[in-house]
Amino acid sequence: MTEASKPGALAGIKVVEFGQMVSAPYCAKLFSDYGADVIKVELPSGDTARRAGPFPGDAPHPEKSGLYFINNTNKRGITCDVGTAEGRRQFLRLLAWADVLVENNLPQQMRAWGLDYATLQAVNPQLVVISITPFGQTGPYSEWNGYDLNAFHLTGASSRYCGRPGEMPLEHGTFSAEYFGAITAAAWGMAAVYGRNVVGGGQQVDVSCAEAIAAAFVGGQNIGGYAQDGVFDKRTGVGMPQGAPATIMPCKDGHVWMLALEPGQWNGLRKVMGDPEWADLDIFQNMKTRAENADVIYSFLLEWTMEHTKMEIQEKCQAAGCPITAVYTVAEAAEMPHLKARDYFVDMEHPELGKLKNLGAPFKLPASPGGPVESAPLLGQHNEDIYGGLLGLSASDIEHLRTQGVI
Repeated sequence: MTEASKPGALAGIKVVEFGQMVSAPYCAKLFSDYGADVIKVELPSGDTARRAGPFPGDAPHPEKSGLYFINNTNKRGITCDVGTAEGRRQFLRLLAWADVLVENNLPQQMRAWGLDYATLQAVNPQLVVISITPFGQTGPYSEWNGYDLNAFHLTGASSRYCGRPGEMPLEHGTFSAEYFGAITAAAWGMAAVYGRNVVGGGQQVDVSCAEAIAAAFVGGQNIGGYAQDGVFDKRTGVGMPQGAPATIMPCKDGHVWMLALEPGQWNGLRKVMGDPEWADLDIFQNMKTRAENADVIYSFLLEWTMEHTKMEIQEKCQAAGCPITAVYTVAEAAEMPHLKARDYFVDMEHPELGKLKNLGAPFKLPASPGGPVESAPLLGQHNEDIYGGLLGLSASDIEHLRTQGVI
């Protein structure tokens, strides 16, 4: 059996995705890229990501959005206006077939569509509903409009990370709250799927992107200390105040992240630098006194780093047992030999975008490899396949849905 013919780890699981932008589409992508049969349901206007870009040549096109493309591989796609009685009826028929629904609509919007969890459970008691929202299904903020940055900043994460001490916190960007929420949802959604026999049917997995960020970014290092004596960490800018060297340093062709705190790490760095005389000074013999004299040590280190490229520094320091890493640009990461060797990039074809590279499977399962094979669906690409083949509608029925604006 070839790699391509091996069944995916999630083969046999049937998923309906009814989401926009990032969190629900990426969660469903983790199912589809590992073998689940995922049907993406879009309103006739399409996923908002189709209008978000980035676009080739910065020319907007609903089938050429990079954000939409990367989050929707290996899915079949249909359109359905669930705001109409007939659209809602067909959507519920589809859910009767499914094992999982992934959605990221606000709770009040799902209620307005008549798609609250009680209704969905009545249609399919075995259905696992994965609901991903900025603030969760309950609580005073659950009905708020919110996006990725709202969820991120609600958690205290921006007080802890990104920015100089005493100055304004910085935006984190890149949909970090939604991607963390999506991965959390996929993991615990799968637990709910395999736990159906334990709990006696499906359930709703309520994922708050804010809480996913709070747990991953803030909680582990702060909750215990704050509970005990009211102490918690705040942003420190670049570097670590408790030890040195531990910071980003400029070099001949960019920057390196430098971490040499433990004796073995520090001695490895000294060796790579040729054991300069200044490194023998008493103030540089432990990480604490090095931090207390950070201005001095970083000025000496700067003279050395500016004489070398970041790859020279990385390779020599790694060989000497000092964890110093080049700070790559996105363009450099896309050409990184290490990622290429791990098949992290795959070539794909798209009817509108042509041939392009995509990210491969983020988690390696050698016995059942995953990753994108089929491009993201065009808007309504599989309407006939799903409505006709799966739901059994005739060609005239499908045409009626189209003339009524349901699809």
